Amino acid sequence: MRQPVRFLVIAVLVSTGLGTLVGSSAWAISAFHTGFVNQYVKKESTEPVDQAFAELVTKARCYICHVNEERTERNTYGQALDKLLDQKTDARNRKKIQEALLAVEKERSDPKDPKSPTFGERLQARKLPVEITPEIWEKAQKEFGEE
Repeated sequence: MRQPVRFLVIAVLVSTGLGTLVGSSAWAISAFHTGFVNQYVKKESTEPVDQAFAELVTKARCYICHVNEERTERNTYGQALDKLLDQKTDARNRKKIQEALLAVEKERSDPKDPKSPTFGERLQARKLPVEITPEIWEKAQKEFGEE
């Protein structure tokens, strides 16, 4: 009789711990995405260019910064933000997220090309901070579906 109780207690502890880890990780990613949306998407705008950009951001979601489904590899924009933000300690710090977003606007979208537009120039032109490859678009559509 003691064995099933012990198993149940262990199962509850393990599932609670995993839920906390997965939940906090997802929350952090969500917080950074929300900061991006709040900073750059004009939700109330009726301008077609702003509406198209909002749709683009919605479809791209996590792939604005990441290049794989596991969210372990970042594109150049994600790498620039990663230098300024810590997923664990900064996820709830809206001010730091906003400051980091503004700080990386000055960086080149292609660090190897001094003539490439900055992230800020791309965003101002209502483009994502980096080009998203067709393969990544396909991943995003499989993961999130058509909006």
